[in-house]
Amino acid sequence: MPDAPPPLQAPAAGAVPYGLAMQLRAFDPSQAAEPLPPVSPEEWEAAARAALADGPFHYVAGGAGGDATVRANRDAFARRRLVPRMLRDVSRRDLSVELLGARLPAPVLLAPIGVLGILHADAEAAPARAAAAEGVPFVCSTVSSIPMERVAEAMEAVRPGAPRWFQLYPARRRDVMASLLARAERAGYGAVVVTLDTTMLGWREADLRHRYLPFVRGEGLANYFGDPAFRASLAAPPEQDPRAAVQAFLGTYVHPGFSWDDLAFMRASTQLPLLLKGILHPDDARRALDAGADGVVVSNHGGRQVDGAVAALDALPRVADAVAGRAPVLMDSGVRRGADVLKALALGARAVLYGRPYAHALAAGGEAGVRHALRCLLADLDLTMGLCGCASTGEVDAGMLA
Repeated sequence: MPDAPPPLQAPAAGAVPYGLAMQLRAFDPSQAAEPLPPVSPEEWEAAARAALADGPFHYVAGGAGGDATVRANRDAFARRRLVPRMLRDVSRRDLSVELLGARLPAPVLLAPIGVLGILHADAEAAPARAAAAEGVPFVCSTVSSIPMERVAEAMEAVRPGAPRWFQLYPARRRDVMASLLARAERAGYGAVVVTLDTTMLGWREADLRHRYLPFVRGEGLANYFGDPAFRASLAAPPEQDPRAAVQAFLGTYVHPGFSWDDLAFMRASTQLPLLLKGILHPDDARRALDAGADGVVVSNHGGRQVDGAVAALDALPRVADAVAGRAPVLMDSGVRRGADVLKALALGARAVLYGRPYAHALAAGGEAGVRHALRCLLADLDLTMGLCGCASTGEVDAGMLA
């Protein structure tokens, strides 16, 4: 994997802008002998398919039921059309955004994806380091393959203070949720993303077909197995009786009874900002903010939970209108290219969460693959934004869309 350009930043006067730098390196004759890594999400997906067995690949790539929602997410982006504006000075471009009081170099975060150890031996540490190198937040999943503390250490080794968030799946046991939140605070995570749409696992035909659920194999349980509150409830430590520990996890992990009362408990259990992920209806967005949420993430879990659900991008404008600037609105589900990021921003998102493409890059190329995929996305965003006549993300609005 050849080295990429320097980390993303606003170009200095006379400097080659980020997107152009990526192009020049690809077209540089002196680099012709170097194999060019994949530059598109489709190439990374094909490379991941070649690298992975059926179970792990389809666990990441698949959706609920007949994948109707997966397709709807992409169709929603395809229906929107950008309207480039001409004769605007875009010689200097600024991709940065302010989010929860911090200035980020781009409106992109690496989405929480669990059980990354099924894709690559470095698991979450690899994408976390790649994100830290670019200054992009990494959102660590509750069901990570390595503990959240080790993920934080990996990021700190690359960039002290590297931005990171923790994603929390609501659990049946409040003591375990409180313990996970406290650990996230101690490990330097800057926000908590509470996933609302996975109180039960969706009907995923590919996983059923391949008889594959990593949790029953003890994979993705590092945060639980190392948690003092969870361990205290076990008759024997997970190291001594892993089967019993897995059963205890399965009895705690899904929580169909999760309600606004549980959210109030979470709000009282941490000083960190809380963002609620899985919001698709404007009434839920309003109630989330009234309940103390600091932001919402418009998401249908990448199409993995409800077959035939509304596309996240289609839901975004109504949610953004309901929030009315009271808190940041983020979105995920279907983001693949720079144009997708621009469309999401134009429809009201402050930033997007980038998911499956980086997981595929991890499977096929490890840390270097994730970093290259992320840099390609940011270079694409940089060029597309400039070609549409915007010098900064602050200039992106609904008028850019046909």
